[in-house]
Amino acid sequence: MTTPNAEVPRDTPQKGLLGAVERIGNLLPDPVMIFVWLIAGLMVLSAFAAAMGWQASLAYLGDKAPPFADLENGRLTFTAQSLFSEENIERLLTEMPRTLAGFAPLGQVLVIIFGAAVAERVGLLSALIRVSLRDAPRVILTPLVAVIGMTSHHAADAAYVVFIPLAGLLYAAVGRHPLVGIAAAFAAVSGGFAGNISPGQSDILLFGFTQEAARIIDPSWTMNPLGNWWFILAIVVVFTPIIWFVTDRIIEPRLGNWSGQADEALKAEVARSGLTDAERRGLRWAGLAALAVVAVFAALALWPGYTPLIDETETGPAQLQPFYTALIAGFMLLFLASGIAFGVGAGVLRSTGEVVNQMAEGVRTMAPYIVFVFFAAHFVAMFNWSRLGPIAAINGAETLQALALPAPLLLVTVQAFSSVLDLFIGSASAKWSAMAPVVVPMFMLLGISPEMTTAAYRMGDSYTNIMTPLMSYFPLVLAFCRRWDSGVGVGSLLAMMLPYALCFMGAGMAMTLGWAFFDLPLGPHAGVHYTPPAGLLGP
Repeated sequence: MTTPNAEVPRDTPQKGLLGAVERIGNLLPDPVMIFVWLIAGLMVLSAFAAAMGWQASLAYLGDKAPPFADLENGRLTFTAQSLFSEENIERLLTEMPRTLAGFAPLGQVLVIIFGAAVAERVGLLSALIRVSLRDAPRVILTPLVAVIGMTSHHAADAAYVVFIPLAGLLYAAVGRHPLVGIAAAFAAVSGGFAGNISPGQSDILLFGFTQEAARIIDPSWTMNPLGNWWFILAIVVVFTPIIWFVTDRIIEPRLGNWSGQADEALKAEVARSGLTDAERRGLRWAGLAALAVVAVFAALALWPGYTPLIDETETGPAQLQPFYTALIAGFMLLFLASGIAFGVGAGVLRSTGEVVNQMAEGVRTMAPYIVFVFFAAHFVAMFNWSRLGPIAAINGAETLQALALPAPLLLVTVQAFSSVLDLFIGSASAKWSAMAPVVVPMFMLLGISPEMTTAAYRMGDSYTNIMTPLMSYFPLVLAFCRRWDSGVGVGSLLAMMLPYALCFMGAGMAMTLGWAFFDLPLGPHAGVHYTPPAGLLGP
């Protein structure tokens, strides 16, 4: 799939609210520098908090105090510590490698990328997207674009670079306005970012931050990568008819009939969007490899007398914890085996050296993320060293407990806050790594599970992606639109996407409220509520 190579000219600066958002957003530094300033501010705040004697305490039923807390007479006490103290400066400088290497999301993402990089670079992910849409009937093209767009998040950047322009091409090929296809695909890929049919890389990444935060309250809490599965699947079910209605009843009538003619270059590109015989053979081989990986994991959990993925010493859902933890390796092996099988079947992989090179290339593309993680890891670690996180969580929980706000309203506040931040900071991991150390333990103390808090956050982080020109892929989507209509500007694209965003926002808030009110399961062995030990808050 070809993409525009020329620089996209910017329109005249927008006035009003959108102009203000753009101007304010442009003043923000790179996410890495945001964390540099957060660390600097945290150090100053910790010194002030220590001087003022800030502290908080809660009941503790164990016999050994977790890190960064003092245990006395059955109560854990967290007292603010200055990050300028000798102990913390020594810890910062001597434990820097350990702080980075011990940051859970880094190892999890790198493991996943080893397999995903091969699957992407041999063309497996692109082929799956193309074969899904190639022969779609005109009448159901929009819902197919919606579903495939939300599931294409497993393909990482391919969802934006391949799927969105391909949707425009396919709409043009059946005589519909190509901008309608681009709008529907952009809404699904970016506005429906929280939705998917199955968990994937984003679940591993976000739950990695959730785990670090949850352990402030419960050091034994381990993430369940499937903890939001039913929730993200429900997003696909709810958002698909919304995309279908908005696209066919609002966006397409507004744009009118497309009178453009497919030139030879377009015809050639549409032809290329199909699959070659080699790619079809590769997909068959990839399917067999995927079934083999699934079969191996099923055997490791179900084989009589040999169940390394089942903890026989536990009872109930706790028995499945090794299986959930192993899903990180499972996703990597699934991508890797399927990618290698596709590459061999399609004739694009000829040696093991090529596989190693593709894995290395995948890690190279993660270099900006690793730089970001270095500072995010130290912010999270220093936040723990200062003890400000549990102090804020405990005091905040006691305040909210006194207000007696219902859980659904508490979750909507998290969703609304993350959606506002998303207008200015595009990185989901950057926002969650900063928010999680406060909101996750706070809500655990109020009886809301880390999985539910994460679900509320990712919903709020989703629908505002298409409402802001500050989103990293917004200029690329604008370039795709200008390929078909050179008069399309920032305001034109925002006007197309605003109906989707408003509908997503209303549906997202209703979903979050309803999920908490009816206490629906979020995923296998993951519920809305968390039961803290009796008497954890209060005297």
